[in-house]
Amino acid sequence: MARNKYPEVTVERILDTAQKLFLEKGYEHTTIQDIVNELGGLTKGAVYHHFKSKEEIMDAVGDRMFFSNNPFETVRSRSDLNGLEKLREAIRLNQSDQDRTCMTIQSIPITKNPRLLVEMINSNRRILTPYFLELIQEGNRDGSIHTNYAKEIAELLPLLTSLWLLPSVFPASRDEMKRKFYFLGEMLEKMGVPLFDRDIRRLVDEFFDQIPDTDTSSGTD
Repeated sequence: MARNKYPEVTVERILDTAQKLFLEKGYEHTTIQDIVNELGGLTKGAVYHHFKSKEEIMDAVGDRMFFSNNPFETVRSRSDLNGLEKLREAIRLNQSDQDRTCMTIQSIPITKNPRLLVEMINSNRRILTPYFLELIQEGNRDGSIHTNYAKEIAELLPLLTSLWLLPSVFPASRDEMKRKFYFLGEMLEKMGVPLFDRDIRRLVDEFFDQIPDTDTSSGTD
């Protein structure tokens, strides 16, 4: 008798349960056993058959949340917005998703895992870079953006946001991370992509205010 006839259904059940618990209890306070207990009928071995660790589950939950409500796909066909406005709206939609923001903050500790960090960087490069490039090029065509470095910026943005801004890679306090984000905004503006407007700055402030602060100003752990 087939024990796992529909593995994709099992994976969805695991991710549904994990997402619910991560949002209710927090990632750090949720164990694999907690997830198993909520699944009703699945064993811990069945969970580990699909995911090697709780970190992998969190990574998969984050990916699924993005694709189920992809802000770039939401804005790309809007004829009422130019390229720059689409970029800004995609960021606003992403940052306004409270569940996704909560999960993003909770996932910061798992980036200490080198394998997951590399997977995240590769995923961002493969998925986000084409979206950024498409909208920057659209902005160049419609005149809302003026840059000679569309490809370079599209490659740089996911790299900086998935590596340089991570306190697990470059230790930084909350204020230092926020300063980096504003530096990124000023750099983009000087390169012809004035991405940050008042609403985005407000959302950035609100996002960083939710991150637990760690004083790393001395540069030591």
